[in-house]
Order: sequence, then structure tokens, then C-alpha cells
Amino acid sequence: SQPHTIRPQHLLSTTTITTMTVDLSTTLAGVPLTSVIYNASGPRTGSSAAMAKIAASESGAVLAKSATVGLQKGNDMPRTWHDDNGAASLNSEGLPNNGIDYYISPQTIQETMGDNPNNKPYMVSISGKSLADNIEMLKKISTVIQDGSANIAAVELNLACPNIVGKPTIGYDFEQMEDVMKQVASLPCFSGGERPLFPLGVKLPPYFDRPHFEMAAAILNKYKHILSYAAGINTIGNALAVDYHAEMPSVRAKGGFAGLSGPAVKYTALANCKQMRELLDDSIDVVGVGGVQSGEDAFEMILCGAQAVQVGTCHWTEGPKCFDRICDELRQIMEKKGYTKVEDFRGKLKEWSKEGQAVSRNARMAEKKAKGGDGKSGGDVPVKKGGNANQSILIAVLFAIIAILLADKFKIVSL
Repeated sequence: SQPHTIRPQHLLSTTTITTMTVDLSTTLAGVPLTSVIYNASGPRTGSSAAMAKIAASESGAVLAKSATVGLQKGNDMPRTWHDDNGAASLNSEGLPNNGIDYYISPQTIQETMGDNPNNKPYMVSISGKSLADNIEMLKKISTVIQDGSANIAAVELNLACPNIVGKPTIGYDFEQMEDVMKQVASLPCFSGGERPLFPLGVKLPPYFDRPHFEMAAAILNKYKHILSYAAGINTIGNALAVDYHAEMPSVRAKGGFAGLSGPAVKYTALANCKQMRELLDDSIDVVGVGGVQSGEDAFEMILCGAQAVQVGTCHWTEGPKCFDRICDELRQIMEKKGYTKVEDFRGKLKEWSKEGQAVSRNARMAEKKAKGGDGKSGGDVPVKKGGNANQSILIAVLFAIIAILLADKFKIVSL
């Protein structure tokens, strides 16, 4: 997106207006993104009609639904669940999609991107049922890129879903992960010239132990000549929501076991972003994913080293307008902190310190005061007071009615 000039509201009425140009653009795997925020593969990405809404938003790119070789309907409904308070979501969708040919067809890309005046990139995600399926899809993608029929900026290979029955998710089975990367690297699109035919990224599952981070990073670093970025995290697997009233799982498929996403996973996602940025070669970008639903969440992810930030569950529940809102919130945060571009703070998470703790405490106290301490700038306090007053009146009336009824019962007064 074009750099935005922010004019603080409290200065609009003055003769001298302070302005700051805030630029959210970035590059990912060498590909320019109009904004550092873009969609995760999955929610609202199955059709060109859905993806066109992403393209029309402030999302910095469009990433298509994870594709299989052929059309796939997915698991039986209901296969998703959202917590009432918005803290978490579950899904066991079973990769419903229209098949790889749909997502790489010139017609689908044209319907999705339209005239594309800002040259926003279109990316493809693949998640085959087997390594052979992934190899087949990579060959198909190579063909349409080489013949110039499809404008595909990058490809994301999903290593966060199980591909072989009886074996773990690829990203957790390091022997299988090594074999996948080795065979992918041997393809002509990655080995036939000085540089790969197209940028390749991988989607990773969440890791929890430092040795697992190190083993995964070591494999990815070994293939840095073909790998441009690593995106993490995918959902946290094998979560279960129980319907208290019906005494059954909330999700029908797989006995109710499903992938956990939403705000509940943000802190795991931040840790994965930070650890991978520390362990991966500098030539491999890190994309932060997981629990991002605000500009503050995106800011934290970039602070931990994210080159770009994907939004999934929030896009699922709020729709594509979430990209505009999150971008606006991120601009406001950057303007407040004096940052004009994301490079100013990317990967610059500070060590904990007493000085930092004091800064945080003072800032939170100032925010609390601004929201309601003086009753001027916070709209919540007057509403709350009004609500309490009405509630008090109602209680008083009820007490009066009870007193009258009791008095009548005991013949103190006669109604």
C-alpha cells in the first residue's frame, strides 16, 4: 500500500499539524508486498470470489487455499467451532478445496486479482496427501509459470498436516521432513538453474521444545538454496471442545479432535516466530502466524522477527475487513512510537529490564487514565455509570414493592 500520512485527531483543529508518513510495505522472499499483513491459507480462500475480497482489502498479498491434487470436499459438518467469548476456535475441515488446477488457472487468478493496479502478489499453497502428490503439484505449478500463463509469485508447501497414514505430521517427523525437502530440492524447478524458478515457503506446525526447534531449523537451513521463507504456526493439533449441554464433542469429525487456533495460540506463535528467527539462516524469512487479531498482535509478531504476518482465524470470523482494521491499528501504533516503516522495529525485541518494566507500568497507567480517569476521553465510564444508576433505581423500586406487600400481609397497611 502507499505510505499513509497520519494526522493525530487532537491536532486537527490547530493551525500547525504534525504529520508522519507510515509505510507498511515489506518484501517476502524477495517479493514486494503492499502491506506486511496478509491472509493465511485456509479461511475464506476456497474460491476466486472469496479471494477477490482479500485482494480488494489492505492485505499485502493473496494466498490461496491449501490445494490437493484433485477436488476435495473435506470432513462432515460440523467441522468447526468458535468459543462464545472469541478466545479460541477449532477446525477439522479435512482440507476442502477445488484442486490444484483451479488455483493455478489463469481464469481463477484473473477473477481473484482483477486489474491489480498495485501489483499485489498471488501465492499458492499445496498440501498433498502424499509426497508424490506434492511433487506432482509442484511440477504443474512449474509448467504454468514457465509457459507464462499464470502469474504466481510464490508457493507455500504445507508441512504441518499429516501426509502418510500411521505417521506423524511431516514437521514433527524429522526423518520424513528431511526426505520431503531432499526430493523437492531435486526437482528441475529448483535444481535446473542458478536460482529457483519461484520462491518456496513452508508452513510449519507449532514446536514446544528447544531441541525440536533446533532440529527443524537445521533441516531447513540445509536447503536454504531453495527455501525462501518459513511460516509458523499452523493450528495446535488434537484440541477438544465439549458441548456441555449435549455431553458430546462440539466438532463431529475425528471424534471431536481438531486444530486449535485464535487468540489462545498467540503466545505459542510468538515464541515460534522468535525461536525460528534466531535459528534460521538470515536468507530464510520468517512469517508469523497464529492468534493475530489486532495491530498490537501484528506489532508484537514483527518485533519478534516476522518479515510478514498472516491472519487466519480473525479473517474467518470477521471477514476481509479485518485486514483494513489491523493495518490501521498497526499504523497508529507505529505513529505513536515514532516508527515510519516496519524495518524500524522488526526483530528488535529487547531483553527484560527493570527500566522497561517501569516504562510499561507508566504507559498502562496513562492509558487507563486516558480511557476514564477524567471522564472526558473515555466513553465507557459514563455509560457504565448510567447503567449503574438505572440498576439502582430498579432495585429501589423492587424493594418498595416488596415492603408494601409485606406490610399488607401483616396488616400494617391495607391495599
